[in-house]
Amino acid sequence: MGDMSIPQLAVPPHSVESESSVLGGLLLDNGAWDRVGDLLVDSDFYRYEHRLVFGACAKLINESKPADVVTVHAELEAQGKADEVGGLDYLNSLAQYVPSSWNIRRYAEIVRERSVLRQIVTASDQARQLAFGLDTPAAQAIEQAMALFSRIEVRHGTREPKRVDALATAFIDRLQDLADGRVAPGISTGIPTIDDCLGGGFKPGRQIVIAARPSVGKSSLALQLAATVATNGAPALVLSQEMSDAELMDRLVAYLGRVDLGAVTTGRLDNYQWPRVTEAIERMRSLPLHIHAESALSLAAIRSLVRRAVRQHGVRVIVLDYLQLCAASNERGASNRHHQIEELSRGLKALAMEQGVTMIVLSQLNRQVEQRATNRPVLADLKESGSIEEDADGVILLSRDGASASGTTLIHAEIAKSRGGRTGFSHLAFEGAVQHWSETTERPEAPYTPARRRHTEDI
Repeated sequence: MGDMSIPQLAVPPHSVESESSVLGGLLLDNGAWDRVGDLLVDSDFYRYEHRLVFGACAKLINESKPADVVTVHAELEAQGKADEVGGLDYLNSLAQYVPSSWNIRRYAEIVRERSVLRQIVTASDQARQLAFGLDTPAAQAIEQAMALFSRIEVRHGTREPKRVDALATAFIDRLQDLADGRVAPGISTGIPTIDDCLGGGFKPGRQIVIAARPSVGKSSLALQLAATVATNGAPALVLSQEMSDAELMDRLVAYLGRVDLGAVTTGRLDNYQWPRVTEAIERMRSLPLHIHAESALSLAAIRSLVRRAVRQHGVRVIVLDYLQLCAASNERGASNRHHQIEELSRGLKALAMEQGVTMIVLSQLNRQVEQRATNRPVLADLKESGSIEEDADGVILLSRDGASASGTTLIHAEIAKSRGGRTGFSHLAFEGAVQHWSETTERPEAPYTPARRRHTEDI
């Protein structure tokens, strides 16, 4: 077996020819910078001297100064690095490497591709070391390995700014399609007022936050929204960190079959309920609804699950239940929860835009809501980080109104933020026994009073 078969001697992916062609093209024609500046940074170059030359070219061009053999050499001399690149002779050889800068964009793409492959090799080596580090628990090693790969930046650099006149025709076509009813403005939530406030329902790239105090019903509402969009043909994914697969199935069967949840969970079904359960199961067989129940999901794990669901199942709506149960990243540590929530919120919004999905994120509200005389939450009540409000395209705040004459729980749903829509509120009726939500005109017989305030008044 020859020496070159030893893994440690493997040369990392690179293309000296493409690197030389990019640098030569820039030295010949500084205008070529517009075709590579969005795609490359100096660290993308494999050879050290090429990194120095590219950095010098970038500095001069961005300062609106000429970057040729002489000026780049002078810049490198000022940095004390001219000898490290081989002086004027090497710079001159780069300038003569290519006859023109015509194909520089393709050369830059090759350089960038090789750079990404080297990052994959590095991440793989680090992941391998984690696996051999027997002092690291397997679950933690997996999380750290996923984080290593998620940090690899894939810069495509293919999008160019567009003139508005070029977008006008597509805009008119889309507007006509909306007017004629050929396309919908969004995916319907099944609740007309919320659809109206959100500008037509759930839209790609949006992050919608549903927030409430514990036991108000936000998980049940979100599950119904996911089932509704799936019923309308839009694949949905529910990421539950609070309930198991069995618990989610209990609630789905209760909702779809209009069967008492208590009877479903105990199995004590009467002769009238069994056919409804069977009907609910048959409806589920055709629903493009996917469920993943796992506690303490990290941002890296959520990214992986969402990307796979979009690729394999064409998922368009994601429900995350709920934000404060997500695991912290290893970079932030466990001491600053505010920064952890900020990282999660912004990462989820970026994921929604990247994958073109609607992200429905459930969130807790802080205890100050219960001390307020009106019992109405406000945006400032979002727990642990103001970035939740900042990153969200829409925020729906849920609070109890009381009970109707029929005994149904009435919920006040305030659309407190709606980017591209309007704020407003909806009165919802929640039938807890069958996990069903609907819009209602019923009003409570008496206003709801939190348990803590009732106790204080009794005293």
